[in-house]
Amino acid sequence: MLDTFILAWILIFLLFLFVRIQRPKNFPPGPRPVPLFGNLFELNITNPLKDFERLAERYGNVYSLYFGRTPAVFLTGFKAVKEALVTKALDFSGRPQNIIMSHLTQGNGVVFLNYGPAWREHRRFSLMTLRNFGMGKRSMEDRILGEIEHLTARLEKSAGGCINPQTLFHEVASNVIYQVLYSTRYDYHDKTLQEYVNYFTKITKIAGGPWGMIYDALPIVRALPLPFKKAFTYFEEIKKMIASRVSKHKTSRVPGEPENFVDCYLDVLDKGANGGTYFNDADLVRTIMDLHGGGTETTSNTLLTAFLYLMTKPDIQERCQKEIDEILEGKAHVSFEDRHKMPYTHAVIHECQRVASTFPLSVQHCTTRDTELMGYSIPKGTLIIPNLYSVLSEEGQWKFPHEFNPANFLNEQGQFEKPEAFLPFSIGPRVCLGEGLARMELFLILVTLLRRFYFFWPQDAGEPDFTPVFGVTLTPKPYRMGLRLR
Repeated sequence: MLDTFILAWILIFLLFLFVRIQRPKNFPPGPRPVPLFGNLFELNITNPLKDFERLAERYGNVYSLYFGRTPAVFLTGFKAVKEALVTKALDFSGRPQNIIMSHLTQGNGVVFLNYGPAWREHRRFSLMTLRNFGMGKRSMEDRILGEIEHLTARLEKSAGGCINPQTLFHEVASNVIYQVLYSTRYDYHDKTLQEYVNYFTKITKIAGGPWGMIYDALPIVRALPLPFKKAFTYFEEIKKMIASRVSKHKTSRVPGEPENFVDCYLDVLDKGANGGTYFNDADLVRTIMDLHGGGTETTSNTLLTAFLYLMTKPDIQERCQKEIDEILEGKAHVSFEDRHKMPYTHAVIHECQRVASTFPLSVQHCTTRDTELMGYSIPKGTLIIPNLYSVLSEEGQWKFPHEFNPANFLNEQGQFEKPEAFLPFSIGPRVCLGEGLARMELFLILVTLLRRFYFFWPQDAGEPDFTPVFGVTLTPKPYRMGLRLR
């Protein structure tokens, strides 16, 4: 027994000694990987953002890491990200097919669908349908303002006290996208709505956290009953809920008279459009999941970040409220067009987005063919990770890259000005589908609430902690929010 144990350790030692992972010729530099684990030991897998910054300082803005035996190229800073995702967009617009998110989605839907005809058809259809149902138009504004009335009524009940907003803004954003998808909304206390939000939140934390990284790096452990298995369980539960909702929707819709996104998709299925191969029931379910995720995560986590800073910087909050009161005097409610008359408030909202950096590493890309980037050779199928967090805090791109300061979006005359490096939704053909919706929601919600309430940091809450929780999305640590009527 002892001899077997010793032999096993000798074999492991020899494996580490002789089985080396070799970088391809002219591949971006990086730390030397070890067998089996690659460069996992280089990272604090609970939050590796500082490690990515350290590695960029050592190896340059285009460097490589190995997750197990899988190489990944990291893009740091605006120049590298823009060259890959815009200048050479066709080369870098693929989606990796052997990571936890691709396995969860089975490579379907819109977000994780690989680059090609099916993706183009789904993205074109999704953008066209969202526009038809009000994206960027007054009808969408009315939907959002209607949901804000429910939010305001709920907050008024807690005025003079404190609330935990951790899931509140997820529920608000979810209801807005549900109106587009299904022409319906849920009460904030509805069990179905709370389950949706709970499952989505848990999936993003697992997939983007330590267990997701271990899943991606060590295929040998994927069959084991480890915590990443829960993400697949939660994902299946959401699929069942959506499939059930779609099934009921089929019996109530009027074919050819669409009232929402699901109706439009079902009309395509009825016609057998696009050869009948790119659109199917399974893809409808996954597309709904993509739109829900894209339409809620950015908005809700940015709002959580916004109120964290506004509570702890009362001078900024009060200056916003003064501008809002002046512009909206005599008006029943804000309009999205009012943003052009509120340069300071508009700047504050953008600064909240910049600091929140909700999708710090974007959604993973991969190369669609052998290509080059900034002098390096990148083989086809290489995992590409654009570090948007680095762009949103890059020296030389921002006046105050490492602090919360609305001046990052104001010129010397106090007018709103958006730097080119403002990429919270990524850039290029794969830019976030929900960008337009998120921008409208953020402005209407923040302006309406700041007009109605004053928000403060509770006296018994201790010192605020601005360190975010790392995952697929960055989220503020849980906090309580004090509010009173103005």
